Amino acid sequence: MVLFQLTSAIQPFIALLNDSVETATTNVTHNATVSTTPFEMPSSFSSLITFIYSFSALRDYLKLIVLGGALDTLRRLYAASYHGFIDRLFVTATFDSEDFSFQWMMFWLSSLPQFRQFRDFTVSTSSFCLEDESLECDSDVDEEMRRRTRPVRYLPSYSSSYKMWYKGRYMTITRSKEESRWWTDKSTLEITIFTRDRSVLDSLIMEARQKWMSARSDKIDIFASEGFTDDWKHVASRPKRPLNSIVLDEGLKELVLEDARDFLKSKQWYADRGIPFRRGYLLYGAPGSGKTSIIHSLAGELGLDIYIISLSKNGLDDSTLNSLISSLPEQCIAIMEDIDAAFTHGLTRDTAGTELENPRNRNPSRQGRDDPEDRSNDRQGQGRGQGPGESPASRITLSGLLNALDGISAQEGRLLFATTNRYHSLDPALTRPGRMDLHVEFRLASRYQARELYERFYVPDAPENATGEVVKDEEEEEDEASSDSGYVTPTKEDSDSTPLVPKAVGSDEPPKYSGIAHSARAPKLSKKRIARLAEQFCARIPERELSMASLQGYLMCYKSRPFQAVDDVERWVKETQDAQDRKAKAEARVAAIRG
Repeated sequence: MVLFQLTSAIQPFIALLNDSVETATTNVTHNATVSTTPFEMPSSFSSLITFIYSFSALRDYLKLIVLGGALDTLRRLYAASYHGFIDRLFVTATFDSEDFSFQWMMFWLSSLPQFRQFRDFTVSTSSFCLEDESLECDSDVDEEMRRRTRPVRYLPSYSSSYKMWYKGRYMTITRSKEESRWWTDKSTLEITIFTRDRSVLDSLIMEARQKWMSARSDKIDIFASEGFTDDWKHVASRPKRPLNSIVLDEGLKELVLEDARDFLKSKQWYADRGIPFRRGYLLYGAPGSGKTSIIHSLAGELGLDIYIISLSKNGLDDSTLNSLISSLPEQCIAIMEDIDAAFTHGLTRDTAGTELENPRNRNPSRQGRDDPEDRSNDRQGQGRGQGPGESPASRITLSGLLNALDGISAQEGRLLFATTNRYHSLDPALTRPGRMDLHVEFRLASRYQARELYERFYVPDAPENATGEVVKDEEEEEDEASSDSGYVTPTKEDSDSTPLVPKAVGSDEPPKYSGIAHSARAPKLSKKRIARLAEQFCARIPERELSMASLQGYLMCYKSRPFQAVDDVERWVKETQDAQDRKAKAEARVAAIRG
C-alpha cells in the first residue's frame, strides 16, 4: 500500500524528465543538421547592409557612435570658436620662473596698489623668496624683531586668478606651479589683457622692466652655472661698490676702467675692421691684493652684471664650457678665477710672487720678469699627480678653453676677467692678445697703499647742512678730540688715554685676546691729524711684503683706536714676518723630503 502511494507521487516527475530528454535530443539533431549547411555571404552591398542591420545589438552600437561623434564635433567647434574669439579680443603672455622677465613681472605686480587689495596670497619667509619679486608686509616692524626673524613676504597664490584694470583694459593674472622631477619648483605667470592691440602688452612689460631697474639701480646681479647644465642661474644681488673704496697702486684703477669704457664704446670700430668684439683682462699677482674687488667695483661703474665661470666645477667639460660662454649676454663681465687651476692637480696658493712665499727672499731684479727657470718650475708643478683626498681632475682641456674664448661660437661684447696667482705657469697661447689683451699685475702693498688705507679707515665723515650738501671745514683745529676712545692704550701722543683692558690687581699684564673688536665709540680727529698718523703708520710698513687684505684685517682689530693701531703695527709686522719665515722653512723641509 505504501509502495503504491510512493509510485503515484513521483510519476509526474518521471514524465517531466522524459520530456526534457526528448527535447534536448531534438535540439542536438537540429543543430547538427544546421551545421552541415554551408554559410552563405550576402552577394550585394544592399544585402550586406540588410544582413548587418539584422543584428539588434549592432544597431544600438551604431546609434551610440553617431551620437558621440556629433557631440564631440560640437565640442570641438565650440572650443575652436571660443579660442578664436579669445585670440581676436585678448592678448595673452606667459612668463616662466626660469626667465629673468618673470622677476620683472612679479616685482611690478607686488608694487601695484591693487595687489594689496587682493584676498588670496602665498605667505613666505623662505630665503629663496627674492625681495625683488615679492611684497614685504612687515615694513613697519621694529628693528629688533627684524633682526631676530626673517621678513614676511606676500606672493601671488598658485592656481588663483587675479582680476584688475590696466590703463582702462580688463586684465587677469594667473600663477601656476609645476612640480619638476628634479625636485625644483617651477612656476609660470600668465597675463591676459582684453585688447586687440599688442602694444598694450609691450607697454606693460617695459613699465615692469623700468620699475625693476629703477629699484635696483644701486645693485649688480651675479649669475653662476647650475649643476651639470649649461644654464645660468641668478644666485645673488650685491650693492655696487664705489671704485674709490679700493686702494691700489696709483693709476691702476683708472687704467682698467678707462680701457673697459673705451672698449664698450668701440663696437662699430671693431665691426669696420672685422675684429671680434671681445676684450680679455688677465689680473695676476699676490692673493689678497684686490683682483676680485676691482672686478666687483668695475661692474658697478659700468652697469654690467657678473657671470662666474668656475673651471673646477664638477662635471664641466669642453662642450659645456663652450655652451656657457656662448650663452653670455652681449654686454657683461665674465670671471674666471684661478684660471691656472683648471690644468693643474693639487695646486696650492703657495707660489712664487705671493705673500705666502717669503717676499724678503726674492731677488728684486727678477720681479715682474718672465724667467724661464720659473716657468719650467711652474710647469713641473702641473705634471704632479693627484694626491689622496684631492679633488678630481678637471675635464677642461686647453684647446677647449681656447676655443671657448675666441672660437666661432664665442660671445661678443663681453669683458672677460681671468685671475691667477701663477702667471708664469700659463700657456702662451692663453695669454696672447685676442684672448687676454691687457695683463695687469697686482703686487703686495706699498707704503702709498698703506697710507691710503689708514686714512680711509679713520677719516671723519663730512657734516651736512639742512639741504643735504656737504660742508667743508676749512679751519680744522689741530687739537680737536686728540685722544682715542675709552678703549685705547696709552701712546706717545696720547699719554692720558685709558687702557684697552683694565689691568687686573696683582697681574703684570692685561689678558691676551685675538679677533676683531667693534666699538660704538670712536675718536673725532681732524683730517690733518689723521694724515700725520697715516704717515707714521705707512713708515712702519715694509715695502711690498704684506697684502692689502692682511693690512685691512689688522686695522679691523683697531676700528676705533687709530693711535694704538700706529703703535702696535711694528709688533704685528714682526710677528707676521716670523710666521712667514717659519712657514717657508717648513715648506723647504717638505720639498727636501719629497726631492
